[in-house]
Amino acid sequence: MPVWLREHSWRQTLSAVYLSLPLRGARATPANIFCSEQYLKVSIPPFLFEAILYAPIDDTNSTAKIGNGNIFFTLYKKEPAMWDSLTLANADKEKLQDLRENAVLKAHEKAKEETEAKKITKQENKKYALEATMKLEEAERKRIEDLKEKERQKVTKELELWKNQQKDGDKYKSMQKKGALHEEIEPLKQRKNEKINKTQIPNEGTSKTRLKSTKGCDGSCSIFSQNLKEELLPAPRAAATIKVNFTPRVFPTALRESRVPEEEEWLHKQAEARRIINSDLSELEDLKEEEKNPDWLKDKGNKMFAMGDYLGAVNAYNLAVKLNSKLPVLYLNRAACHLKLRNLHKAIEDSSKALELLTPPVPDNENARVKAHVRRGTAFCQLELYTEGLQDYEAALKIDPRNKNIEKDAEKIRHLIQGTVQSS
Repeated sequence: MPVWLREHSWRQTLSAVYLSLPLRGARATPANIFCSEQYLKVSIPPFLFEAILYAPIDDTNSTAKIGNGNIFFTLYKKEPAMWDSLTLANADKEKLQDLRENAVLKAHEKAKEETEAKKITKQENKKYALEATMKLEEAERKRIEDLKEKERQKVTKELELWKNQQKDGDKYKSMQKKGALHEEIEPLKQRKNEKINKTQIPNEGTSKTRLKSTKGCDGSCSIFSQNLKEELLPAPRAAATIKVNFTPRVFPTALRESRVPEEEEWLHKQAEARRIINSDLSELEDLKEEEKNPDWLKDKGNKMFAMGDYLGAVNAYNLAVKLNSKLPVLYLNRAACHLKLRNLHKAIEDSSKALELLTPPVPDNENARVKAHVRRGTAFCQLELYTEGLQDYEAALKIDPRNKNIEKDAEKIRHLIQGTVQSS
């Protein structure tokens, strides 16, 4: 059963009613208050306050403030007048029920109208935002098209200018060719004229013979035509063969710029590799020509190791070692496979062979030397040869003193050695 709040105080003016309602320790929120034109309700379980107002009020502008354990209502009257009481007196239950139901219905209708109005406003805002976005996109598209048009016009002008320049250049080249041809023809004409002038003043001994040769010729014949033809034609060039001898070189660089010992070593290695490939290895018969490569076999072994196929990786590394036994990485990787397969003695052999090939010690092979020492030391420790294993771990620490993992493993081996000595 609800507890009715009977205690309240109110005062009024011609235009407003001021109502104070104590909450009795209850905590109210705006959701607990309902107000319509002539109906006021405050429901804070278990407390309940309900009032049928004396006259209608403006529920839209009326306010309610919660604070200091009270609710302060400011109710604005629709018609300025002084009320005889806060609530409607002498109202029967049916009338009160009708007023209550009408207030609730009006509140629901008002809420529905507000919801519809909000929905319409939201749709209008979406429509406006969409139109604004479309306008912006249209403006941006127009701006991009204008830029494209300007660039197209600019490129067209540049292309026309380039064509004109090409035409001018071709004209200039043709004029230069004509000038050069004219310069070549002029000396020929001068020599021709000089020869003609010389032949026009014959010697006394030759004049008779030349006059005799002209007998029986028409006036159009020239006694100098044959001589002029012979003089104008240049003599044919003599054919010859020029032999150029080059230094036989396998490498493209000149001999003075090359390093002969290194190149000879490389050629020797290539010849050795070809000899091994061409030898009768039964394992290489099924491989393609491009697969007979140590690097290809190494990559194949690495993929098999990553997939957990350690035996297949060992076979790939074995073929690669047969093709090239001077690559330390092959022995290192095969040692890792032997560790996984518990072939500890073979792991020690491969690690030792890798360290033998990783000489001289330089910064470029530091990582490889560290791996070789760690893998050999691991194999020694698994064989319970802790002293030899500790030596390898300490050698790896000398190469890479910042490696915390190697330092921790070395410390564990020291403790094992101390424990073994104490127990003995």
